[in-house]
Amino acid sequence: MTKTMTLSAAAFAMTALAGAAVAQDNPMVGGAAMFANKTIVENAVNSADHETLVAAVQAADLVDTLNSEGPFTVFAPTDAAFDKIADESLQALMAPEAKDQLTKILTCHVVAANAMSDAIAGMIADDGGMHPVPTVGGCTLQAKMMGDKIVLTDENGRDATVTIADVRQSNGVIHVIDRVLLPKQ
Repeated sequence: MTKTMTLSAAAFAMTALAGAAVAQDNPMVGGAAMFANKTIVENAVNSADHETLVAAVQAADLVDTLNSEGPFTVFAPTDAAFDKIADESLQALMAPEAKDQLTKILTCHVVAANAMSDAIAGMIADDGGMHPVPTVGGCTLQAKMMGDKIVLTDENGRDATVTIADVRQSNGVIHVIDRVLLPKQ
């Protein structure tokens, strides 16, 4: 009986550990699990913190691109980050006639690589504390460390902090940020 109880306890412990591993592989973002076997767009649409970003990606016709094979690293601003933009400015940006400008802004959040935070931190260290990050949109962000957080500076000197790093996707990785980055103005 002791042997049976020990085996049952071991099986339960292994099941619990497997569940913990799955939970780590599928972190919660915006109240939704992010699944490593889904694309950036397939996951983002489920995040309550990224509704504005998803709407912007749709308005800019970038859904197919961000659903493609990649790999992509997306620095994903939250709804709170978009809330820092005046309502009338955001509405104007989402209008069909501003599609080119919106596309430029969004693609300045995308890197054509799968860059996990430890790799970014390593590049920052190798470059003496600041690493240039060229984006798909033609912008160059500057990455630096502030404590244990990665901070990105856009071409206007505005900082965005990575608040959730390394959210794996089937076609890359998402790093959640707290500010919308802009191309040189």
